[in-house]
Amino acid sequence: MPESFVCQGRVVQPADIQWLQSWIVDHPSWSRYHLACELCKLWDWSTPTGQIKDFAARSFLLKLMARGLITLPPVRTEKRRVRGYDSPISAPTVELQQPSAIASSLAELTPLTLIIPESGSPEEHLCHHYLATHHYLGFQRTVGENLKYVVRDRHGRHLACMLFGAAAWKTKPRDLFMGWTDDIRTRRLSWVANNTRFLILPWVRVPHLASHLLAAILNRISADWQHKYGHPLHLIETFVERDRFQGTCYKAANWKLVGQTTGRSRQDRYSTMSVPVKDIYLYPLTPRFREILCHEDHR
Repeated sequence: MPESFVCQGRVVQPADIQWLQSWIVDHPSWSRYHLACELCKLWDWSTPTGQIKDFAARSFLLKLMARGLITLPPVRTEKRRVRGYDSPISAPTVELQQPSAIASSLAELTPLTLIIPESGSPEEHLCHHYLATHHYLGFQRTVGENLKYVVRDRHGRHLACMLFGAAAWKTKPRDLFMGWTDDIRTRRLSWVANNTRFLILPWVRVPHLASHLLAAILNRISADWQHKYGHPLHLIETFVERDRFQGTCYKAANWKLVGQTTGRSRQDRYSTMSVPVKDIYLYPLTPRFREILCHEDHR
């Protein structure tokens, strides 16, 4: 084991690993979820609003186990929680009808309603279902800070789903554009979010809807993030698979193209895996985003 390393944004020392493994052994009846929650309390791992970062703690423990540094208890499949980390995507709890095609002008559908579904609500289950069924990347349960939006038109019909989550830990074009050192990036990254999923439902054909939605959400997402997590956002990023999409809606909404990914996976230890190249787009939410996110003396 190395002398120290960074995992989930936290510097881990050999003594931490020894203590963790002993602590896990001392609580054989605790589930992985229980361990993650108690670890948050012990290490004061919480948001500015006092919400424990149980998803981040769980990811931290799983990464240590993947390195062979700790052993976690088996997944309790017989008592899976609806919102648990290991449970499958649950079916929506509202009845789904075969949707009719929506093909009209944007003006005929506005004003639109942007809904942030409550955790465990039928609206959230429906959002998960739409992404899992209709997005080419599917849906995986989010870890850490995130926001979901479900979009309805003036008639109450679903049009789209969007998901924002944690920013990429490292990406050279973005980091060069920002002028980030590793240390500054580590301390500022929580003020950046990634638009990880953007789905216009396949039966919706409305010109200019995508760029209109981006503009509407970007106008409020920092305040929504502040309300949920106790801190604002200053920059949004997204990755667009260039062989599949042209990024038209992001360009129309004035996002800035700063470069491309290398086509290598972060899991590729031997540089033999090839993954799709993606264009990297950024959108500043505040005029002073560079000052806020780059200066060493910012508090």
